[in-house]
Amino acid sequence: MITQARRFLMLQGPHGPFFSDLADALKRSGHSVHRIGFNSGDALFWPGENYTRYNDRPEYWRTFFKEFLFKQRITDVVLYGDIRDRHSEAVRICKDRGLQLHIFEEGYLRPYWCTYERSGTNGYSPIMDISIAQMRMALAFWGRDMREVPATWGELRQHIYYGTRYHTQVLFGNKSYQNFVAHRQRSLRDEFSSSCKHMRSMPFKALRRMRSERRIKRGRFPYSLVLLQLAHDASIQEHSSFRDMISVIRLCLQDFAKAAPPHQHLVFKAHPLEDYFQPLAEYTLARAEQLGIRGRVHFVEGGKLADLLDHSNSVVTVNSTAAQQALWRGLPVKCLGRSVYDKPSLVSDQKLVEFFRDPKHPDRDDYMFYRRFLLETCQIRGGFYSRDGREALIRELVPRMLEDECRYTRLLGPLPVLTPQPEVQERLRLVK
Repeated sequence: MITQARRFLMLQGPHGPFFSDLADALKRSGHSVHRIGFNSGDALFWPGENYTRYNDRPEYWRTFFKEFLFKQRITDVVLYGDIRDRHSEAVRICKDRGLQLHIFEEGYLRPYWCTYERSGTNGYSPIMDISIAQMRMALAFWGRDMREVPATWGELRQHIYYGTRYHTQVLFGNKSYQNFVAHRQRSLRDEFSSSCKHMRSMPFKALRRMRSERRIKRGRFPYSLVLLQLAHDASIQEHSSFRDMISVIRLCLQDFAKAAPPHQHLVFKAHPLEDYFQPLAEYTLARAEQLGIRGRVHFVEGGKLADLLDHSNSVVTVNSTAAQQALWRGLPVKCLGRSVYDKPSLVSDQKLVEFFRDPKHPDRDDYMFYRRFLLETCQIRGGFYSRDGREALIRELVPRMLEDECRYTRLLGPLPVLTPQPEVQERLRLVK
């Protein structure tokens, strides 16, 4: 455990007070914390001291960041997501200088956990290069049981609320940040409009969703479930060949029409935070009509996933973390992009046409070892947006951030890569 005082620098975090709460906890542990803000929304959720405003042009960020690290003698850099330009540049500089990174993302296992990594998230996570066999070896060596699922905490309403406050502040109070450029392609006005639209439309969406789900449940037909994602999300833009959800819908409808048995239906589920700047539902049903499968295609506007998964017989996604819930249920999963769960025994390697015709099931034992490995390494129970979620997350997070070595090194470092020792082989035989 690191005992000497460290100097943390926080960049952009999730909407809301999570970074401020985390900074308070680090300060109480004897460490100093600085924050660089890029817009008035960042400042809104940072009431404390040591706040530096970056108001220069984007091309000067690299020089500014390097000078800031030197002047403030920063030892650790904390950020949410490693894809946006400012963050990806910061990650490269920190790795070159040997500084400790702390990278947060939404949980690979949701909705009860958040992701904490030290070198990269999603398609850049170390998990991408760790095989199920290595995970089995590590868990056999350590011999710990899987942790229980914690009590739930509501996050969606708080997520939308903090997003609305953030974008309102940036849209109307950003005069001190004239050179701010958002990491997404859409304008700040569009982001603000989207957040307000979510708040207003939630009751109406709930009614439409209830009607759609009722028709699906009462229909008593088998169906494949397509998990749509947010087109602007880093998982889509950086870790897939798609640039919007229309392309995903088009591909799924086309291959389903070619190969799915005539009794099979196809259900598209939109992301709960989908802004519908593209007419996803209208396109889906119109294209299904053109393909002659309109009566077998359904569209659900967001909502909870569990009920739809419980009655589904297979799942298609680009790389949504929600597919983990399908794997946990033993459902066949087809992944169209790069994801941390894209392992040979978990995700089908079939072409999409073949998957719709006769999907392959995952190896249940392998998935349970995979899940245990994530819980031992990069998943921490809690949430970014609700008070209970933040408290649970920070309670476990601060000690984790102060550990000398990352959990991957702790679990995999001592183990032989190719040939386990006899006692480890015996434990592997027993746990299989």
